[in-house]
Amino acid sequence: MKLAQLRSAGRTPSLPMTIALGADELHIMQWLRVLPGQRYVARAQWRGVQVLAKLMVGDRARRHFDRELAGAQLLAAQRLTTPDLLDEGFEEGGGGWLLFEYLEDAESLHEAWLAVARQLPLNEAQRDVLGSALTEIATLHAKGLWQSDLHLDNLMRHEQRLYLIDGGGIRAETPGQPLSRDRVLENLAVFFAQLPTTLESFIEELLVNYLLVNSAHALPLEALVDKTRVARQQRLASFLKKVGRDCTAFSVHRDHGGVVAVRREYEAELRGVLADPDGFIAAGVALKRGGSATVARVDTPERPLVVKRYNIKGVMHWLKRFWRPSRAWHSWVEAHRLEVLGISTPQPLAMIEMRRLGLRSRSYLITDYIGGQDIIARFAPYVDGAPPEHELLALEQLLAALIRERISHGDLKGTNVLWLDGRWSLIDLDALQQHQSDARFRQAFSRDRDRLLRNWPVESALYRLLDHRLPKGSLEQDA
Repeated sequence: MKLAQLRSAGRTPSLPMTIALGADELHIMQWLRVLPGQRYVARAQWRGVQVLAKLMVGDRARRHFDRELAGAQLLAAQRLTTPDLLDEGFEEGGGGWLLFEYLEDAESLHEAWLAVARQLPLNEAQRDVLGSALTEIATLHAKGLWQSDLHLDNLMRHEQRLYLIDGGGIRAETPGQPLSRDRVLENLAVFFAQLPTTLESFIEELLVNYLLVNSAHALPLEALVDKTRVARQQRLASFLKKVGRDCTAFSVHRDHGGVVAVRREYEAELRGVLADPDGFIAAGVALKRGGSATVARVDTPERPLVVKRYNIKGVMHWLKRFWRPSRAWHSWVEAHRLEVLGISTPQPLAMIEMRRLGLRSRSYLITDYIGGQDIIARFAPYVDGAPPEHELLALEQLLAALIRERISHGDLKGTNVLWLDGRWSLIDLDALQQHQSDARFRQAFSRDRDRLLRNWPVESALYRLLDHRLPKGSLEQDA
């Protein structure tokens, strides 16, 4: 195959595949990332050596190629730890390629972070991952460079060394001289914005790792936190636009029968469930049989799932629902909102919104099954006393995160708050809302707090303790 033909190969080009690159041939072994008709990243064989291949085709191929090449050359010129560039080239009318040293068995810091992210902040394992990242970012900044697309996937651990990858995002101010303070603050804000909001109070502690390597500037903490919050909202808005459109992260199919959205990495795994959600619900373990919703645990070869069907109870119910986004769609979006903000909830995997004549009817939400114990059962032994302190602290942190982000749940009964892996998770997000108005948020949060407390007798020691400990809607007032 010629490189230009890759442009029309779609999202999953057939393998095995051989592509002519100048006088050589590239044997594709595995696709790692595909942006159809534009960019393809693969594990491949070239001249008998395993390589990471970045292939650029389409109308913007030259721009993408030049940017990737310039970034890779900047990293190499400043002697930063980065995979060796083995070959590069561009054919007019065809496309460009860059072939890098392949880091066998490397692990991204994102993978390392996922292994410890659910643990209580900020423990030693989390400090190790984030400290390593900040050390490498400081090294980059000290050389006058920054990564515009800064995230943990662009840092790879290989044989006890940390590698910077993705030259396409590398930018330079004055190579060889420390980055300016304003640029440092902006870039660090992009990094910290990707971490859970519960880690915001640890930014100063984490920043020590950075300053030990690059102390060219005094970094005002308040300014960094403010920029981090702005960056987090920008990142959230950008991500939520993706959950409803076909892109690298999500597969979204729309036709006259409705909408199916699924996280692309789970598309093949969930194909059977998406084709017959009612059949899987019927064969699963019932968790809830209500008029407005039916919930079942479904065991698949890969993992246990929760499939929730939002029912239409009758004509009047349908008349109230058909013209607005379904409850499954709302929960799908809000679960991703919580995920980005670092507030624990079962991972949303797929959503189905069925339509007849273009009008919405039944809908389905598919998530991970996380098990866990709800807060009513968890705190049952302590109605006349006090729960373990770490569980109280975790509950305080959950509510503090909701306040910080101005999020109300809408139905914060005890069965919707689950304890798992040292943290509280929220489920049943049908009425969850992020408010623009402080006044409306405080009213909604007050109702949430009251609903949570109503799970225990008002005269009980547990009720009095929680009423005293739990924040009331304003972190400043509670402090």
